Amino acid sequence: MTIEIKVPTLGESVTTATIGKWLKQPGDSVAADEPVVELETDKVSVEVAAPASGTLGAHAVAEGAEVEVGAVLTTLTEGGAGAAPAKPAPKAAAPAAPPAAAPVVAPPAETDYDVIVIGAGPGGYVCAIRAAQLGFKVACVEKRATLGGTCLNVGCIPSKALLQSSENYHAATHDYAGHGILIDGVKLDLARMMARKGEVVEANVKGVEFLFKKNKVTWLKGTGKIEGTGRITVDGKPVTAKHIVIASGSDSAGLPGVEVDEQTIVTSTGALELSSVPKKLVVIGGGVIGLELGSVWHRLGAEVTVIEYFDRLVPGTDNEIAKQFQRVLTKQGLQMKLGHKVTKAEKTGKGVILTVEPAAGGKAETLEADIVLLAIGRTAASGGMGLEEAGIALDKRGRIVTDAHFATSVPGIYAIGDVIAGPMLAHKAEDEGMAVAEILAGQAGHVNYDAIPGVIYTWPEVATVGQTEEGLKDAGVTYKVGKFPFMANGRARAMGMTDGFVKVLADATTDRVLGVHIIGPGAGELIAEATLAMEFGASSEDIARTCHAHPTLSEAVKEAALDVEKRAIHI
Repeated sequence: MTIEIKVPTLGESVTTATIGKWLKQPGDSVAADEPVVELETDKVSVEVAAPASGTLGAHAVAEGAEVEVGAVLTTLTEGGAGAAPAKPAPKAAAPAAPPAAAPVVAPPAETDYDVIVIGAGPGGYVCAIRAAQLGFKVACVEKRATLGGTCLNVGCIPSKALLQSSENYHAATHDYAGHGILIDGVKLDLARMMARKGEVVEANVKGVEFLFKKNKVTWLKGTGKIEGTGRITVDGKPVTAKHIVIASGSDSAGLPGVEVDEQTIVTSTGALELSSVPKKLVVIGGGVIGLELGSVWHRLGAEVTVIEYFDRLVPGTDNEIAKQFQRVLTKQGLQMKLGHKVTKAEKTGKGVILTVEPAAGGKAETLEADIVLLAIGRTAASGGMGLEEAGIALDKRGRIVTDAHFATSVPGIYAIGDVIAGPMLAHKAEDEGMAVAEILAGQAGHVNYDAIPGVIYTWPEVATVGQTEEGLKDAGVTYKVGKFPFMANGRARAMGMTDGFVKVLADATTDRVLGVHIIGPGAGELIAEATLAMEFGASSEDIARTCHAHPTLSEAVKEAALDVEKRAIHI
């Protein structure tokens, strides 16, 4: 029997992948679950395994090629080593040669620092601090007036401050009466809410500045540019180091026909600074950023419409979770226009007129909005740093190409975080920052990319780690499912927050936990237990036999683990 090995469902919003490396060649005998090819995307780097033992057929695509989710990578003839090898495909044309590298300049004999980190976001500042803890003389280059990068200044932290404030406002106007708390004349003071958000940001960025001083990390203020091994400039001033780590992060992705001015057509940065609640807000992009900020402004009174190119929200998440998520948000009042694309945005004196078409083709229509939020993703911030001139290789998406130890194509220069392949998540960047610092110190720094959690901080929250059902099916992995609804959880009932459920996926043979998906109250905190379980290779039985305090939301995780073997107690 011949089996097709296809590109599996990958991370959130991921529709394509790049062939990083073929681990097996045509005619090779492979065992079941043995890795065959390594794929790379914006969100994740994964190995695709053989679904059964047999002989590998021809490669359908060459290394470096971009393929869509679901595309055939190769075939497998079942039957073990005795099976006849498939005829290799003709060799693909060699990829275009990269731009000629700048002449190699010898590294400096003496340096100003042991380690220089470019970028003071979560990846960069954590890397700098960890390197300093390990005894290196460290400097961190940052062009912003404050430390913390996008995350602390205009991303994770301010958005969570507004999410919390808007949740409190919504609870006061809609939920407290059910608890016997009657509040008359609730008013929104948006200026104060924004001021509080600023105070939260300031406390965090000042905290990083304090940590730099505590750990004797030098802050080099300005724009860093790579000159070669051991050499950079900061606003034109030469600085040298034994090791250079690039942690420049990412920028909001643009969309043809939609010109951002951060006033009426905004990215997440502008959406965090609105001076009044828009009457009509249109969000382009049904991913994490769009849904979080759309939720903020909807709770404060805006009429919100979400336009998503795909026929579902947050593509790449578990389908069952995504469907429940859509139902809950729609019930809250967010309007969804799925399977559509925006082709034009025309600013008027009153706001913006958007031209919207079905993604599959069809009649165009127009939508009016006071504010448009463009939130279709982010791109690596690799421009303007002299990378290509210095000989540092970039992939098709502008990300820095690194090896398994974060080394670039130029000796002594490393890269981490959003500027390289993998999930564009602050905690992923932090772990990489710590890992590369430890590698430079001769230690065994490591990041387990199979156990990187992701959280959407809407209400209810959505949290996920590991494989989805769709991914397991595509990979041919047999699995069991355990689920438990928050409606049956005592603490959730007491809180009045019963939307959602916990879902545990475990290997049908070994019972090892392969993925956990949660929609419901506190999902972002609950996912930590699942991540720890996966990091240590736990089984669903391990979670099920771990004593959980009662009454807590975490009991829903235990019950879902019990349900893998259909022995949940409270349903």
